[in-house]
Amino acid sequence: MKSTNTSAPSAELVPGKGSVAGEKIDFGRPMVRVFGHRIDVRVVATAGIVMLLALACGFAGLLLGKFSLTPIEVFQGLFGQAEKRIVNTVVGEWRAPRVLAGIVLGAGLGVSGAVFQSLTRNPLGSPDIIGFSTGAYTGGIVTIIFFGTSFVSTAFGAIVGGILTAALVYVLTWKGGVQGFRLIIVGIALTAMLNAFNTWLIMRADLDLAMAAATWGAGSLNGMGWSTILPAAIGTILLGLGCGLFARDLGTLELGDDTAKALGVRNEPVRAVLILVAVALVAVVTAAAGPIAFVALAAPQIGRRIAKAQGTSMLSAAAVGALLLVAADLIAQHALGDIQLPVGVVTVCIGGIYLIWLLIQEARKAQ
Repeated sequence: MKSTNTSAPSAELVPGKGSVAGEKIDFGRPMVRVFGHRIDVRVVATAGIVMLLALACGFAGLLLGKFSLTPIEVFQGLFGQAEKRIVNTVVGEWRAPRVLAGIVLGAGLGVSGAVFQSLTRNPLGSPDIIGFSTGAYTGGIVTIIFFGTSFVSTAFGAIVGGILTAALVYVLTWKGGVQGFRLIIVGIALTAMLNAFNTWLIMRADLDLAMAAATWGAGSLNGMGWSTILPAAIGTILLGLGCGLFARDLGTLELGDDTAKALGVRNEPVRAVLILVAVALVAVVTAAAGPIAFVALAAPQIGRRIAKAQGTSMLSAAAVGALLLVAADLIAQHALGDIQLPVGVVTVCIGGIYLIWLLIQEARKAQ
């Protein structure tokens, strides 16, 4: 029986064993069609459950704080119908934008991580590891120092910085095509160079601007308002949907370049467009909240494992990314009492543990 499955996680089909590079594939899993794309029902169900958990964490974020609220007050405050004006302000103007930012921006990081891990066929191939987040951060710092701290200018600088970094990595990696391992190695080297340049920029800048750049660079949802999150959310959703349009081609590329060509995929143009859109997605998130590390690294792999997906799934990665960021922000706000941490500090702590575990798992597979 000939299979048309294109969502396998690696490059080579193993004939007659129902597997991809030694990993078993269940060809009988139920599928549904969404806008012409076949999607695993288990992935959809798992993503739905994870997103409900993210919404539950978000609702907890609306309830908790120095000004404690009841669930009824939260619902009234969301619609501006609370009897006390302060409730409408706390819920509608302060907490709701922050919760929305955690869910939408976390989902955006999850999608971008899924794209890069799929393209590189490597669980370490996330934008914060291969330098694209750092490039966006560099663009944002340059903009803050020379043009001020407005969201529009910072977003523009972050997008330009991320795209220029991606173009440089792409050129340095090119050798008759872009190979995942080379992309990761070049990206790591460029990240180290950009981090040194960023430190130099901050040290040379005016004190107020340097503090603004350093605070933004920690990755934080503190002070998030509607004027920032609405354009960021719209950009994140549109770019995330743009990545989703290439989900089928991305799954085919995971089978290997030769197989993808045989199935009618124009490898390098598709790869270049996906890198461009995913980098822009990371840049928009970075412009809004700063470079939040490790969500893009962890979300796709966690999503794949809990859904038992055949390959990297953008849908499950988006749901897990939303849960990770909104839960990390909840911890950042309330774990130390009156002291609020930047959410990036929490994600680094969680991501560091996850990265160590991932490296151990990969080392065991190699033995």
